[in-house]
Amino acid sequence: MKLKAKYNLILAIVFCLLSSGCAKSNDGGTTPITPPPPPPPPVTPTGISYWLTTGDRTNLLSKQTTALPFDMVSNSLPDINVDSTQKFQTVDGFGYTLTQGSASVIYSLSASDRTSLLTEIFGSNDNSIGVSFLRIGIGATDLSSTVYSYDDMPPGQTDVTLANFNLTADQAAMMPVLKQILQINPNIKLLATPWSAPVWMKDNNSTIGGSLNPLYYQAYANYFVKYIQAMKAEGIPVYAITPQNEPLNPYNNPSLVMTAAQEATFIKNNLGPAFVAANITTKIIAYDHNCDRADYPLDVLNDAAARQYVDGSAFHLYAGDISALSQVHNAWPAKNIYFTEQYTASSGSFAGDFQWHMKNVIIGSMRNYSKAALEWNLANDASFGPHTPGGCTTCLGALTIASSVNRNVGYYIVAQISKFIPAGSIRIASDNYGSLYSAAFLRADGTKVLVVLNDNNSVQSFNIKFNGKWLSTSLPGVAAATYVW
Repeated sequence: MKLKAKYNLILAIVFCLLSSGCAKSNDGGTTPITPPPPPPPPVTPTGISYWLTTGDRTNLLSKQTTALPFDMVSNSLPDINVDSTQKFQTVDGFGYTLTQGSASVIYSLSASDRTSLLTEIFGSNDNSIGVSFLRIGIGATDLSSTVYSYDDMPPGQTDVTLANFNLTADQAAMMPVLKQILQINPNIKLLATPWSAPVWMKDNNSTIGGSLNPLYYQAYANYFVKYIQAMKAEGIPVYAITPQNEPLNPYNNPSLVMTAAQEATFIKNNLGPAFVAANITTKIIAYDHNCDRADYPLDVLNDAAARQYVDGSAFHLYAGDISALSQVHNAWPAKNIYFTEQYTASSGSFAGDFQWHMKNVIIGSMRNYSKAALEWNLANDASFGPHTPGGCTTCLGALTIASSVNRNVGYYIVAQISKFIPAGSIRIASDNYGSLYSAAFLRADGTKVLVVLNDNNSVQSFNIKFNGKWLSTSLPGVAAATYVW
């Protein structure tokens, strides 16, 4: 090689090394680095896929064959603006209550049919609806085949040490079904709720009504601890509890009355300290009753000694208005809100129930800061059972299980959102306009989801606007659509 060429090569190599512009080649030599290509420009949405359910049942969570394009054609239609820069609560999930009665009818299916059904409900594949939150009874609910607790004693006897505590009553169906659900979705959240304390702990010696005898406050706190520990030993983690289902309802079987003052006292003096002593991290959620008594959870949260143990408040909507959730949230914004029960009746209509529940339970609870939205019973038989003597005889399960499995209105109410919003998604801003009600979410993968209900009997046209782009669409009367982009 000529001297000048050698000189130029040496200069090139020195410059390359000093400027970090070279890398070692596989043969130990030095070769120029090829700079990485610039990142691709952000992908802007070109269209929206959507799934439709109509009150007349001609569409039942039906994916529409053509995506909606962002056509950006000027018009005078009302706008539903979606703004992902405005973020609200993180979602824990959507689902039902798995009562002992639900479990028993599901467990009556053949092993293959049961697996197929549970995968459809709790799985994450394209054919599943992705239920991610379940409420279960601590002992019997009114939709159990019998009334029982985990420490029943003969009349006149007590068991303050809880030596007789056991989960035997749930071993036949409840435990196997729960364990199979956890195999399908190990991350499902379980909220456990008692309908009554054991009768010997109550001041009226009855499964119906009465209150917790103050002599047994600590025994009852220990009962919760034993329950959570026993469930954990079965491989079933309990995410949260409420101290009492419908604490102002003395008429159910089973039931127990617990005033706000009694609940605050129980939490601060017994239940909270018992959880701390046992290193239990299960959340304690107050109230678990109707929206007409926002004063109840506020009274519990206003008690500083109780508040330190309380994660938030739970609500039903058999009375009051869904805005009560925001009332409590605004008073205590650091405490969480949950919507935990609403039933559909055997006498109801598909259209009417779908319309009301989508407006209030699904969209309404989400727009009022709830982290969860749960319908009532997951499944029952063709006679609306099993139920206890005096239990609900008109509660329509999301599923009716007889010679075949029927998917009822509760199934579609929850599926319209659970299929598209996994736990960990965040609610973002969206508009309501006239009869159009909406809730929008940002998933962890960046996907946006908008649920819209047309609360009118006639077709409603509107725009969906996001990030400077928009499209025009319409919804039939009494219909909901879930838009994903």
